[in-house]
Amino acid sequence: MDIKSYMQTVGRQARSASRAMAAASTAAKNGALNEIARLIRDRAESLLAANARDLEQARADGLEPAMIDRLTLTPKTVESMATGLEQIAALPDPVGEITDMKRRPTGIQVGKMRVPLGVVGIIYEARPNVTADAAGLCLKSGNAAILRGGKEALHCNQAIAACVRDGLAHAGLPENAVQVIDTTDRAAVGELITMPEFVDVIVPRGGKGLIERISRDARVPVIKHLDGNCHVYVDTDADMDKALRIADNAKTHRYGTCNTAESLLVAQSVAAEFLPRIGRIYAEKGVEMRCCPESRAILESAGLSGIKDATEEDFRTEFLAPIIAICTVPGVDEAITHINAYSSQHTEAIVTENYTRAMRFIREVDSSSVMINASTRFADGFEYGLGAEIGISTDKIHARGPVGLEGLTSQKWVVFGNGEVRS
Repeated sequence: MDIKSYMQTVGRQARSASRAMAAASTAAKNGALNEIARLIRDRAESLLAANARDLEQARADGLEPAMIDRLTLTPKTVESMATGLEQIAALPDPVGEITDMKRRPTGIQVGKMRVPLGVVGIIYEARPNVTADAAGLCLKSGNAAILRGGKEALHCNQAIAACVRDGLAHAGLPENAVQVIDTTDRAAVGELITMPEFVDVIVPRGGKGLIERISRDARVPVIKHLDGNCHVYVDTDADMDKALRIADNAKTHRYGTCNTAESLLVAQSVAAEFLPRIGRIYAEKGVEMRCCPESRAILESAGLSGIKDATEEDFRTEFLAPIIAICTVPGVDEAITHINAYSSQHTEAIVTENYTRAMRFIREVDSSSVMINASTRFADGFEYGLGAEIGISTDKIHARGPVGLEGLTSQKWVVFGNGEVRS
């Protein structure tokens, strides 16, 4: 295959389809989404069979458990894909919304209209559900999409892509509005990120190496996050039962996700009470604890074994595994300083009953999601009411945090006049 020629064709088709999508009615877009959801349910067995082929190859290739976890589809996750598409259909259509209208002294009215970005290129690894989520969000926001999934999910991605194509055709929309790249050649990624004439924005979802490469080499704007080094801070005035539930769930609910807590910070005044309790929970669940000297001493004095010394690098690391870095800090000032120094600016949580400290934490912690008395696992487009997400951005420009429909649109100025001229 001539990769350059192939990608140029894909790009031209996407650009043409994007114009039709920008003009598509809400009814047509919702009709496509609901039909894709129906097809995913009807074809669940074939989707799972395709996923089984991908999993067999992934295990033969020796993929890590976290990657296998991301790759695996179940009847529940297939149903979640369909439900997610229906929820996107039920969301208000942002395209064409006019806001901030103001009448100027000259008589003109000035406001902003929300419009699609155009063509969105999405590069992701392992997770086949991203194919459905990305297609749905791009479709509802009036964009065309070029999706390049990882080779690990090739068969499953193509099976989902067939549902998307058939759903678009059913609604009278261009089938090329969503194209899934059918080659595993890495050169396709290089072409995709250097086609500004066809692609308006790139969204990479995957490992840090992939995202660093794309950010470095792209000639197209990138919405990105490098990793998810998330923190939970248990404050002096924390409710201990709340803190246990949150610290447990944030770490152990799932290990291979970007909103999983990788570091636990505990105020010195409550460390002797809290650390042994959470330490026993982590030990029972097989979580390796890498601790500062003070935290290690408290845990070992409580009879817990297998505790390791944390290195500075541990506090910077997204483990994606049953490992957590633990540090005792004097209080909220030091917690904020620690987080801003070591965090990847993804998601951080404070557990406290002190309103003043809670508000300080959410003001001063420089991350895309900051939480009070809740698990970091809630940092998710579905949980935030976005229907689904295209990714979680730790950038500060255009989109930050879970990127849903609004994050896939922009605004242009619109002016309403009645013959006014400038003097």
